[in-house]
Amino acid sequence: MRNFLGGALVLAVAVWQPMYASNPARAEELTELEEIVVTDGLTSIELEKSGRAITVISGDDMEKNQIRYVSDALRLVPGVAVSRTGSYGGMTQIRVRGAEGNQVLVAIDGVTANDVGQGEFDFGSLVADDIERIEVLRGPQSTFWGANAMSGVINIVTRRGERGAVRSRARTEVGSDGSVSSALSARGGGEAYDYSLSGSFAETEGFNISSAGGEDDGGRNGTLNGNFKIDLSPDTTMDATLRGVSRRSDSDPQAVDAAMTYDAGDYTKNREFDGSVGITSLLLDDALTQKMLFSGNDIYHFRHSEEYGNSSDDGNRYDASYQTSFRLDDADNVIHQLTAGYEWQRETFAPSHLAETFSRDASSLIGEYRGEFFDQLYLNLGARHDWNNGFEDAGTWTASAAWQVPSRDLRLHASVGTGVTDPTFYEQFGYFPGGFIGNPNLQPERSLGYDIGVEKSLSDGSLVVDVTYFNQNLENEITTVYDADFLARPINNDGESRRQGVEISATLDFFNGVTMAASYTYTDATEQAVASGPRLVEVRRPRHVGSLKAAYVFFDDRARVYAEAVFNGRTVDTVFASDVPPRVTLAGYSLVNVGSSLKINDTLEMFGRIDNLFDRDYRDVYGFKSPGLTAFAGLTAAF
Repeated sequence: MRNFLGGALVLAVAVWQPMYASNPARAEELTELEEIVVTDGLTSIELEKSGRAITVISGDDMEKNQIRYVSDALRLVPGVAVSRTGSYGGMTQIRVRGAEGNQVLVAIDGVTANDVGQGEFDFGSLVADDIERIEVLRGPQSTFWGANAMSGVINIVTRRGERGAVRSRARTEVGSDGSVSSALSARGGGEAYDYSLSGSFAETEGFNISSAGGEDDGGRNGTLNGNFKIDLSPDTTMDATLRGVSRRSDSDPQAVDAAMTYDAGDYTKNREFDGSVGITSLLLDDALTQKMLFSGNDIYHFRHSEEYGNSSDDGNRYDASYQTSFRLDDADNVIHQLTAGYEWQRETFAPSHLAETFSRDASSLIGEYRGEFFDQLYLNLGARHDWNNGFEDAGTWTASAAWQVPSRDLRLHASVGTGVTDPTFYEQFGYFPGGFIGNPNLQPERSLGYDIGVEKSLSDGSLVVDVTYFNQNLENEITTVYDADFLARPINNDGESRRQGVEISATLDFFNGVTMAASYTYTDATEQAVASGPRLVEVRRPRHVGSLKAAYVFFDDRARVYAEAVFNGRTVDTVFASDVPPRVTLAGYSLVNVGSSLKINDTLEMFGRIDNLFDRDYRDVYGFKSPGLTAFAGLTAAF
């Protein structure tokens, strides 16, 4: 907390000076806010009309704050906990509202990106270049997004081309630990088509993630992304996306006695491909919309261990969907919209040690109703049924509402729903002969959750505060038990896990070039121990997390300085070692990052930043060190 308050003082100084010297006339100018549309359900809607807890991160904000990995942007979002193993690009887990990492679904341009084998998405591979926006939907979302969306959805939309224009952008950067990165993008279009292509490369020699020895652990990441859209007729369009990632990350094993890492030549190589092709048709003056989408995802892992040798696995997911929507606008400011959809999915998984490919299929029917009443009340209802050939079928439902209270600058929002998370292939079929046995009889995890919140605007919209309470349970939780020979196997727990808390966020615009934002989350997440034991605090889910950031734009909007402080409270972690208790507490920490940028002309911009300004020693995962003070500088060209 002392470190966090020190960071807050840095922010206060950064904000006070421009406020003191600001032009009063300019301070009266109001900032015109762009309307934000989010993917809330089967259809999109304006953010203020959604009853769900949603945070939107724009790509422009990430660029201005020089964020290179999406996980660092998510640290500033209410309800989100980040656990990174070691250096940048290392294994990174995201947990939402106290849930597991495989209970949040990640979609990139409409393609489900979660790993088939483990069920979760490794954010260590996801760089922040060429992203238009990130939508973080919290609460059960399985009705519209399917399994693994039990606690929320992180929906990532990349930049699109602009018709009638051609724009290019290039960035190069160097920094501490032998780090270099670069990015290049080009987008444009004609009268009936648009396109966007981008590529990025990052490499670092890294630092020693173990507490002993002197070997540096680095990594590299190469990412290519593209999308294309063409008008087949005045009412029909076709679009396609493609994304590829090649990544290597050095790692160190953990000792058997104390689970502390030690130097070794271990590493992992990952290859990711995903893409989609879709057709959209608008009929009856756009009242009837039909969409067809086919998408695919492939993730290959190769692991080298000096002690255990090499291993690998390859997972694939194929999805096909069709949905149709009909919208009816009444003359009395009442809108009704009905949507129905069908989805088919096939998943395959091939681990190297079993010489066998496993597969499972699922099909789903989904229905949605959306209503808007008198420009102030907005409703959303949905239901879904999944047919699975590998385990029990599942049904889910959801409801949400938002009320813009007239003449009060007040918005009330609430949502309730159920969610499911399917067993992973690892859990069903096992992944370590002699150490872990899969359980093909596992059933999906189930959950019921709700949230209710209030959003208040003050001072003509310059200050916006949102407070949300959430509560969610978890039944059929899949947990691991051990027999007398210490052989592990997964089972469905008879107990119930409980998660509840409060999310607070605030944004402040002084209309003189100064902006601030803050967030705080209290999370109470406990699990039911095996054999009806006492409740235990869920691992890697701190009770208290918070952030504070400020920015000042000056010199005719050509110069910008910013600072941000992130606080992560004490966290419980699990340890598998002979000389250490099975559960340990990691100390809380605070990090302060600062940076600045200056536009040299209409084409060039120079920038620099310092991460972990006070060089704090902290841990996200037991036994793995995290980066100390690092500095970066570079140039951006837009033309």
